Amino acid sequence: KEINPNLPESPEEQAQSTYDAYNAGATYVHVHARTIENPGIGSVEIEDYLNVNRLIREKCPDIIINNTTGGGQGADQSKAMNPVYAKPEVASLDCGPLAVKFTIPKRPEVGRMEDIMLDTVAGFGFGSTEKYAQAMLDEGVKPEIEVWHPGQWWLVQNLIDKGLVKPPYLIQCVMGFQSGCYATPKDLIYMMETAPQPCNLSVIGVGPFQPTMVGMGIMLGFSSVRTGMEDNIYIGKGQLAESNAQLVEKVVRMAREFGREIATPQQA
Repeated sequence: KEINPNLPESPEEQAQSTYDAYNAGATYVHVHARTIENPGIGSVEIEDYLNVNRLIREKCPDIIINNTTGGGQGADQSKAMNPVYAKPEVASLDCGPLAVKFTIPKRPEVGRMEDIMLDTVAGFGFGSTEKYAQAMLDEGVKPEIEVWHPGQWWLVQNLIDKGLVKPPYLIQCVMGFQSGCYATPKDLIYMMETAPQPCNLSVIGVGPFQPTMVGMGIMLGFSSVRTGMEDNIYIGKGQLAESNAQLVEKVVRMAREFGREIATPQQA
């Protein structure tokens, strides 16, 4: 909220935000639970995910829930797999490694008195992706495989070869994130052409690249596109998004202009 005060952080805010986005046309929701005592930090506790998932299902029972396994800044990464056990339909499975460098602004109201400067590498190697994929397979959770650049197809193919992911593979192309692919049409088309088959492709555009990458995904026939305030906090240049629903409404308009109707959760 220190960057956009409209960002939903509490379980109740996240459930209401999901409900509003669902009414706007969202088919499934990607969830990052926060710690109750410090909502600026991502939670990795099963209880927090069970709680937010329960609140979401009370408001929109048929929406597809996708829990993160990325952990997040400040979280105990050894517990990052816990959200898989909170009974989602889908969970993200990050491929890596990724070099990241950014600043988290200070937030005195939750005890963060100074800016945090990060310059690190997120692991997500062969061993960890196998471990996460096995847990999802055992729990009957569909992995949403997050891929930032073509070199990570090696990790995806390893999971396929070992039978740890089942076709059709659900693959999310993350465009415009540090140390990943640039958010250009050429890069996205190359990701699409080199993806292992059979797969259902989705696309993320980070920050100002969100609307252009979403538009490309719609035009190229991707199965889904992702929008929302994890990736982008603006609805237009210099204009903070009021809600996730506002960003969903924009995508729905774009899709319908191209003659692509939005699937219901049952169809998806």
